Amino acid sequence: MTAVDSTEKLDVLGFIGADHVIDYTHEDFTKSGETYDVVFDSVGKSPYSGSVRSLNENGFYLLGNPGLSQQFRAPWTSRTSGKKVIAGTLSYKTEDLVFLRELIEAGKIRSVIDRRYPLEQTSEAHRYVDTGKKRGNVIITVQHDDQA
Repeated sequence: MTAVDSTEKLDVLGFIGADHVIDYTHEDFTKSGETYDVVFDSVGKSPYSGSVRSLNENGFYLLGNPGLSQQFRAPWTSRTSGKKVIAGTLSYKTEDLVFLRELIEAGKIRSVIDRRYPLEQTSEAHRYVDTGKKRGNVIITVQHDDQA
């Protein structure tokens, strides 16, 4: 698996299982000539055309946070090539979630928690995420009142 992020986050990518890491501040993965079965853009900042070109025939481009133009381009790309672009929200089936749980329990998926914030500091948590410097998930904790 190849993963792409900024310099200060490359160690996290190795922790979650990347075999190869690319620092996007120094290299554009879409110009390397490498091709991939799947390109998953979780943030929405990879160049659309370059990402599609970086796919193997019958590859998948998954957009976790698609912009408006990407949402319009996705169906056209999927119809006119063997490459599939999936953008927008998805619905999950029970068996998908069971499969995901099995991967987590088998240690094949690792989560990285960067910071935790109490519910009352949700706005502060959002400000931190918006800096783009988070190195993992940001968790909002909810305290349960046992005096009911």
